[in-house]
Amino acid sequence: MGKQKQQVISRFFAPKPQTPSPSPSPSQSSLPNPPTPPPKISATVTFSTSKRLRTSQLTSPNPKPSKIPKLSPHTHNPIPHLPNPSLHQKFLEKLLEPSEEFPESSAKNPISIPKYTPLEQQVVDLKAKYPDVLLMVEVGYRYRFFGEDAENAARVLGIYAHVDHNFLTASVPTFRLNVHVRRLVSAGYKVGVVKQSETAAIKAHGSNKLGPFCRGLSALYTKGTLEAAEEVGGGEEGCGSCSNYLVCVVDKGVVVENAECGIESGFDVRIGVVAVEISTGVVVYGEFNDNFMRAGLEAVILSLSPAELLLGEPLSKQTEKLLLAYAGPASNVRVERASRDCFNEGGALAEVMSSYENGSETGLHGGHQGDETEVTKQGNSHLAVEGIMAMPDFAVQALALLNRHLKQFGFERILCLGASFRPFSGNMEMTLSANTLQQLEVLKNNSDGSESGSLLQSMNHTLTIFGSRLLRHWVTHPLCDRNMIFARLDAVSEIAESMGSCKASQNSSNNDEGGYHVAFLQPDFSYLLSSVLTTLGRSPDIQRGITRIFHQTASASEFVTVIEAFLVAGKQLQQLHIEEECKVEQTPRNTVRAALLRKLILTASSSSMMRNAANLLSALNKEAAALGDLLNLFNISNGQFPEVSKAKTAVQWANEKLDSLIGFYRKQLGMRKLDFMSVSGITHLIEMPSDMRVPSNWQKVNSTQKTTRYHPPEVLTALDQLSLANEELAVVCRAAWDGFLEAFGKYYAEFQSAVQALAALDCLHSLAILSRNKNYIRPAFVDDAEPVQIHISAGRHPVMETILQDNFVPNDTNLHAEGEYCQIVTGPNMGGKSCYIRQVALIAMMAQVGSFVPASSAKLHVLDGIHTRMGASDSIQQGRSTFLEELSEASNIIHNCTSRSLIIIDELGRGTSTHDGVAIAYATLHHLLEQKRCIVLFVTHYPKIVDIKNDFPGSVGAYHVSYMTLQNETNVSDDQNVEKMGHQDVTYLYKLVPGVSERSFGFKVAQLAQLPISCIRRATVMAAKLEEAVGKREKNRLVQKLLEETSEMNEETEEDILKPLDCTHGGAIEGIEELTGTYREFFDNLNSALWDDDLPRCFQFLHHARSVGRELVNR
Repeated sequence: MGKQKQQVISRFFAPKPQTPSPSPSPSQSSLPNPPTPPPKISATVTFSTSKRLRTSQLTSPNPKPSKIPKLSPHTHNPIPHLPNPSLHQKFLEKLLEPSEEFPESSAKNPISIPKYTPLEQQVVDLKAKYPDVLLMVEVGYRYRFFGEDAENAARVLGIYAHVDHNFLTASVPTFRLNVHVRRLVSAGYKVGVVKQSETAAIKAHGSNKLGPFCRGLSALYTKGTLEAAEEVGGGEEGCGSCSNYLVCVVDKGVVVENAECGIESGFDVRIGVVAVEISTGVVVYGEFNDNFMRAGLEAVILSLSPAELLLGEPLSKQTEKLLLAYAGPASNVRVERASRDCFNEGGALAEVMSSYENGSETGLHGGHQGDETEVTKQGNSHLAVEGIMAMPDFAVQALALLNRHLKQFGFERILCLGASFRPFSGNMEMTLSANTLQQLEVLKNNSDGSESGSLLQSMNHTLTIFGSRLLRHWVTHPLCDRNMIFARLDAVSEIAESMGSCKASQNSSNNDEGGYHVAFLQPDFSYLLSSVLTTLGRSPDIQRGITRIFHQTASASEFVTVIEAFLVAGKQLQQLHIEEECKVEQTPRNTVRAALLRKLILTASSSSMMRNAANLLSALNKEAAALGDLLNLFNISNGQFPEVSKAKTAVQWANEKLDSLIGFYRKQLGMRKLDFMSVSGITHLIEMPSDMRVPSNWQKVNSTQKTTRYHPPEVLTALDQLSLANEELAVVCRAAWDGFLEAFGKYYAEFQSAVQALAALDCLHSLAILSRNKNYIRPAFVDDAEPVQIHISAGRHPVMETILQDNFVPNDTNLHAEGEYCQIVTGPNMGGKSCYIRQVALIAMMAQVGSFVPASSAKLHVLDGIHTRMGASDSIQQGRSTFLEELSEASNIIHNCTSRSLIIIDELGRGTSTHDGVAIAYATLHHLLEQKRCIVLFVTHYPKIVDIKNDFPGSVGAYHVSYMTLQNETNVSDDQNVEKMGHQDVTYLYKLVPGVSERSFGFKVAQLAQLPISCIRRATVMAAKLEEAVGKREKNRLVQKLLEETSEMNEETEEDILKPLDCTHGGAIEGIEELTGTYREFFDNLNSALWDDDLPRCFQFLHHARSVGRELVNR
């Protein structure tokens, strides 16, 4: 950089052409034709305005007008006219940082615009058209970056950037396009590939003979569109199971009156969400009210895990804050914004409907099809339009924004498929909150955020990528319909039984209202299904493959591979001989009987799909497809591609014309054995001896010592025509291939249904493997009309069991809406409280997914929701403290749970003072039990919470995780008690038993955390003092209460006690003495309780005093 500045300065002070000057320099006068230099300039060259100001102050304390002109733009002296003003102006701009006030002379000589090369001019025009795109421009055999794009690409790709003409530039080879585009997209850039739109042969015969190659943007890539894109999509199967959702979010503030509080609260915004997985064709939409914390939106985002966000502006501050926090630097999620002001007053619906009309016309006229297909297509389009009309308003706005956004990528057709739409939440599925997904570690663990150690990872035994994606959806959306759960359980039972080692529960056949009985199949079924799925697992991702075919971005080899995979799988499944009209009762016992399995197998091996796949493959040459030979790809024998046939005929005619020329030259030269030859890729050469004379118009190509090779003019003309014919054939074949892929659109829904069926079969097969490998049992579900209940015998945590193997301690759970429907769990730290409540929630979730569960028996009711509040964390970016997070989660539970929900709460109220925390935890639990009457598992270290049993007798049970200590804490001195608190040996038994835990053993956790011994010792002393103070306070309170009760009893019986006794009766004196002794015993016990410091003995004295007092009252 310094060298460049030095060159500029030297050029500035270099000799200039001669001009009249009053004071020439002596050194210049000695030169011939001495040029006149500019006037001598006295200036301090600095690159900062403040430095220039300080320098001028130092050199001249009392500034006066100088006779010598200055370079400072603030001076009143004009800069004299120079021979090269543009160079002088550049010097001022780059080195002296002039202000905006330029002298008048510089205005008369504006800065000259740099002269761009034709290629650079194309880049400038493209960059002005696509300012937010990082452009890769095809130049020969390389892709080049220019300007700021080159700087960014050099940083991300680790390549060299240098200055060429007017721009910084860098380049990569064309055959590495796939790798470099993926790296740039992963860094968050929107990448555009600019290709030459004409070849050399076509350019030579066109109107642009002398100009540069025509170039245009051929493809755009972002994270959400990469897998479906041409040339770079579908290349990395390792990321195939990951979702690449593009999510569009819009919202509008609303006010909903909260009748309970009597103030305006609760929901404050209406949110519309549409998510599209472009590489698989799945479109998810939803609209809902959300609160200030945006809990509903957070659940949607965490469930979908989008790779790209499209924000429909204007967006509320809280919504934007949550989305930007999700798309933080660590997540590497790309964010783009779009205005929705143009979609007011029905504009969004008009935009979507116009796209559907265009898409329908394209689909109907995209290929040759019969009347029946057209009617079916029109019917599907009509259903799709009806579905769009029924969508909520904000969802339609988000859909319109997505549609406009995808048009720049050419993927808007995916939104015209009504069959691929599904709502985010429905009546048949349970929607899990963001807290539930995170705190139960359903998708990712909480330690490093990876899938290892999550529920999904422990359940995932799928063999295909698309099956893994569907299982993720199943796990995050458990079923709420009892019949659908039974259908999945029946299918899993049948597959597991066919494997030969299924552990079905004893009452499984009684749970199915349809009278389903497990059939013992031949092992052929499980072997065949496993073989089909294993073959598909070794093939490319066929779900993304058919979507890439639909988007017209698939290669010929990919097309053949994907369609052949469908054919092979369908033929194998057809060996099961399942007939659609055959009823379950009529099927033989050695075939598939589960209704769901039969339906899925029929869909995956439908005769219509198989016939269409065979027809599509018959139109292509498989060998040419494998070689990527587009020119010989099509089978034109049956007259399917007339344009290709015509172009091939032209190429054949050009070849024949070339071959016919050799006869003319044989006659002309009198050489019967003369023939064309090829050397180094140059064809149709005529080789002649070097001493032989040839016509003067023959063009010499190359030569050796003895021979010379020529191209006659007729051959050159014929070769030019052949080259043009080949180029035209390539263009026609490309157009035919695009049309062939476009015609696939009418079969897309059918193939999509088949791949969804194969994915479902893979998920059911995975659940069957899970039940077989881990000795799981089939859960039983009670009727929906029965009370909500959860009965689990020897339940185990599905993830922890895998880690601990046989060392895991199972636990029983018994909850019933008409009995004990709340368990308050206490116990020592790290004793297994959180593990227990998590395993109950996970078992219920797995059962409603349709999986077998880790228990010896399970009898459940279908739940409509599982809500959690666990752990402590804050969100500084969103302005949420730890306690605000706790109460927001509790509020979300209260507002969304019902009597059919399972609630698990772990340590509510820890983020504030003890009194506030206990009060809030107690009030929240009281509200859940009284108002909602839902199933509750409540973990706490506050013993006061257990007193809620008195308000709900028989409905609340107190439990603790058992433990064993090696020391007895009674009858020890205070010093010994303090020592024991820090050095007690505790053995955790992890078994849930009735009762309340007396200790939490926090000091044992402090020792495990390796706190300094001095800290632990001081903490034990403080704890002992606090316990002593609290014990004395509690003892005094109990004694005072007992004294008050005793005084009331004395007032009531005072007259009877002091009433004169009839001494005539025998034994009266003995009665008085006995009564006096009883009173003495009563007061002695009270005095002992007041003055004894031993808390257990104090309680014994009080208990004895109470019993004596009751005896006195009864007398």
